[in-house]
Amino acid sequence: MDLLYTVNRRTLSKALANQESLYDVRSLCTLSSRNIAAFTSTTELDDSSGKTWGSHVYVCDLNMPWHTHKVLSNKYNITALEWDLPGDKLVIADSAGSVQLWIFKDHVLNDWVQIGSTCFSGEHIIGAAWFHNGKKTGLVTEKKDSIHYNEKFNHLLFAPSVRQFGGRAAEGVLVVSTTGMVGAVMITRDFQNPVCFATESLGSTRHRITAVDLCYGKNGHFLVAVSSGSICLPIRCYRVLVRKNDEKCSITSQALPSFFLQDGAPKDGSCTNVMHLKFVVREDADSLVVAANSESGGFVEVWELREKSQPVHKLFQPKTLEPFKTVVWQHQSQYRCQCPITAIATTKLSIVTTVPPPSYVVVALADSSIHYLNRDCLKEVAYSSLNMPWRQDEPNNKYLKNSVTISHIDISWLGCILLACDTHSTLYTYKLLPEGAIFALGSSMTLSYACTLLEYCLVTGLDWLDLLLCLRSSMIETLCERLDASYNRQTLPVQQFLYIQFLCIKTSLYRMLVTGQNKAADLSSLLMVHSVATAFKSLLRPSDLISHDKGPAESLTAVITDAITVSDIDKVLLHLDGKEFTVEPSTLQSLQQLIQWVADLALNLLARLPEQRLQMKSGGYELLKDHKALNTVRELLVIIRIWGLLRSSCLPVFVRSADNLDVLALLFRLLSKHVQANGEIQQQVDDGLVDECCLLPNQIMIPQLHQANSIICISSPVLFYQSFPLQLEYGMEPEQLMYVPELNPVEGCMHSGQIIDTIRHLYLGKQPLLVKQCTRCGGKAQLQNIPRTAAIRAWDQRWTRACRCGGIWRIHKSS
Repeated sequence: MDLLYTVNRRTLSKALANQESLYDVRSLCTLSSRNIAAFTSTTELDDSSGKTWGSHVYVCDLNMPWHTHKVLSNKYNITALEWDLPGDKLVIADSAGSVQLWIFKDHVLNDWVQIGSTCFSGEHIIGAAWFHNGKKTGLVTEKKDSIHYNEKFNHLLFAPSVRQFGGRAAEGVLVVSTTGMVGAVMITRDFQNPVCFATESLGSTRHRITAVDLCYGKNGHFLVAVSSGSICLPIRCYRVLVRKNDEKCSITSQALPSFFLQDGAPKDGSCTNVMHLKFVVREDADSLVVAANSESGGFVEVWELREKSQPVHKLFQPKTLEPFKTVVWQHQSQYRCQCPITAIATTKLSIVTTVPPPSYVVVALADSSIHYLNRDCLKEVAYSSLNMPWRQDEPNNKYLKNSVTISHIDISWLGCILLACDTHSTLYTYKLLPEGAIFALGSSMTLSYACTLLEYCLVTGLDWLDLLLCLRSSMIETLCERLDASYNRQTLPVQQFLYIQFLCIKTSLYRMLVTGQNKAADLSSLLMVHSVATAFKSLLRPSDLISHDKGPAESLTAVITDAITVSDIDKVLLHLDGKEFTVEPSTLQSLQQLIQWVADLALNLLARLPEQRLQMKSGGYELLKDHKALNTVRELLVIIRIWGLLRSSCLPVFVRSADNLDVLALLFRLLSKHVQANGEIQQQVDDGLVDECCLLPNQIMIPQLHQANSIICISSPVLFYQSFPLQLEYGMEPEQLMYVPELNPVEGCMHSGQIIDTIRHLYLGKQPLLVKQCTRCGGKAQLQNIPRTAAIRAWDQRWTRACRCGGIWRIHKSS
């Protein structure tokens, strides 16, 4: 359990440092499934005078935590902060009963819009949970060694919390207040009334609640555990159902077995209060963690629901029936600590189907220590403290270090990262030890466990940044090979379905290595080739609607595959029906930048061929050795050739030494010869092909394809050369994390010095004022596009939610 980095606010003035009342309010933090952190602060992060006292909500990406964005400033104290399961929406509830639902505007991290709100007047909200969408995937323990993903990972039966027409899952939140009120706020998609709400009492009578936690039941209900604070009062549990009727929703609550903390009561009779409740796993209602504090310290207990036979008098028990059974809570284990408990966190997601699911409990104490406990026996596995001596070469504020207390903690969805927030809204990011019933617990991330987690992200679409931050540089290449071998063993339909996600994961792994930058660039090009080919082929329509055996795209692939020895592009056209490749001229003109990129890629590949021949055999991915990708590029060149006959202005532009040089025909011929040569024995090198490729820079000006733009982020090769923990500051980019990828430039390549749009492949200038920037790869794109045709509009929408690497977009302003 190692502290990776801390993000501090700027040094406070002495006057503000003495005003401890500004930091009496408890800060909250929560991590989304996309590894975006949301947290609260009592003053604005850039405020050094304390004039902005209130409750402010900020969001940041774990990869660039210094870039924070304020979602809102609230008058009342924010008491509940939760992400939805896909990680796009945020619910913010406060002590005055206000519940607000927020969402990314146009999927941009630092641009938010409110989609609905309601106020339960007079209610102090202390707990909230989004409706479950019914999607749950688990690793089947018995088949964990299976090579096929569809056997290894199963979609488990899990009902949505609220069903709409057709069984579709509804979106909304369930909230609980201190008076015992439970409320539902559901999104209706109606512009005039964006949300509808309902309220109900948890029990038959209202009673004071000080601690609550909500959990999902597999039949679509919620499990709510509440405590009234005193250890003399029971921990009550309820089954809450939310139903949608027409455009309204209704709530029903049913009491379940409760229990008293008799075993944990101190013998000296000192005052003991229950402070925190947490279900061990959010989708497993059978285990509950209870944390209580007393004058002498605190303790944590795990309670489990068990089926128990109840003796019944023989007059009331027929012999033919089984014994009467009931469900009761049983005490399992206890952990005692010398200091009061300030926060607890448990596993969000159970990856395996083992019963009970493997999980752990993380406990933060008032002395700023964090204890990592095994769930089964609450044995301490790891320990850390903010009061541990840090490096002396980094300045820190002594007053803040001695006075801070951890206020809230949260665990990432894969369980690899722990996020802690103190009373000054400083963020602490810890690397957690991996744990699971089917994996051996060790001192570091194991290769098999990391590969299984990546496969799980591949199948479910979860973000894998928290795993990247826990990897060692020495294991990344081997991990890539394992993931590649695992993926290639899947059936063709499965591979096609997971292809984009697979390329994103593999690219991000290679991007973590100094020696992997060229492989990452090749994989990015491969992803773009696949996307461009999909976009171009989707525009083709068969001329004969009666024949459904083969469309234009299939016909082209068959011709390219069959006529492998044909290197003349015009001869390939003779085998195709030109009518099937007809597209409107306006559409062709709007695709000119993508057409240009395909031609530039072919130029770069061929110009690099001589040096690739001279290099020794290297591991990892190389685009020049991917026959399938090269054939796709050949197909695109044929499509471009046909489209050029329809509208010559859409053709790629080349700076040539001779005006009569047919560049497209030359590129197709050389690529065809290369594919043929690679199809034969590797020792037989075509010297003529290499000589022609060596002449290319003299015949054609080769534009730069991959830019070595500097990036400042956590997940880069620089991370492995840092001393931990990193001391970061809100609003300040750490210069020590700057990394400039070293890409082998093509000899004679033209360097423009301009930033290129990674999506549209347009030149944006040397320092564009306003762009979208990816928080993972640092790629930049136009913020506002004016789509002229449906084809380019569809292309833009392909990358709206995320960058081509799977990262989150943020608006970047040049200073």
